Amino acid sequence: MAQTHLGTALVTGASSGIGALYAQRLAQRGYDLILVARNRERLNALASDISARTGRAVEVLPADLNDRTALAQVEAKLRQDASITLLVNNAGIGTHTPLLQSDVEQMTRMVELNVTAPMRLAYAAVPGFVDRGHGAIINIASIVAISPETLNGVYGGSKAFLLAFSQSLQHELADKGVQVQAVLPGATATDFWAIGGLPVEHLDQRIVMRTEDLVDAALLGFERGEKVTIPSLHAGEKWDAYEAARQAMAGQLSSSAVAPRYAAVH
Repeated sequence: MAQTHLGTALVTGASSGIGALYAQRLAQRGYDLILVARNRERLNALASDISARTGRAVEVLPADLNDRTALAQVEAKLRQDASITLLVNNAGIGTHTPLLQSDVEQMTRMVELNVTAPMRLAYAAVPGFVDRGHGAIINIASIVAISPETLNGVYGGSKAFLLAFSQSLQHELADKGVQVQAVLPGATATDFWAIGGLPVEHLDQRIVMRTEDLVDAALLGFERGEKVTIPSLHAGEKWDAYEAARQAMAGQLSSSAVAPRYAAVH
């Protein structure tokens, strides 16, 4: 049994894969849970298992986050339940299909789930966190946020949004007691790949991480206060250099004068 109580964590996409592992690990750490996903039966089974093993209170909230009415119900829960101290924005879909071979309606649904839903849930959660001076958001992005050429471009763009959104929230909320972490998984052994049309077994297994390893590493990064966690990047100094270069440019990106390299040649 967990000995401490850290409040309640609301986890989206919680019925399988990364989300289910987050739910289990967070309950073990001392969080009660609100589990959000479409499949009520799988949520109920997971909730019963976690509650039996940890003694934590586990609530299920079946919702399709692509449906605005269902999304609004989750938003309302985040606004109204003051016990919630952590939001894990994990729900998402992706595909490896090239941009021009993808159905634009499916791409629109991807943007609604990967971008609109976590944005709206953050907007619902943050005011309460700020008022209480305590709270955290974990946004599950992807390595394609910084390597958009790797898979489908809309998927990469949606995860780049989540990374940029996280960085902006970090900047705005740093002095308000609210922690924001972006997690950038590489290829992970979940049903994400099969749903996208490419079973994980078809990938080079040297690039595929176990879900347990990914979640445990990400939570260690969270506990260390990392802003961006990339569990599969062994050369962490490369991210540090990348981020340092980005920050160094930040104050030089807007100017009344055109850069000399663009000046008209006479």
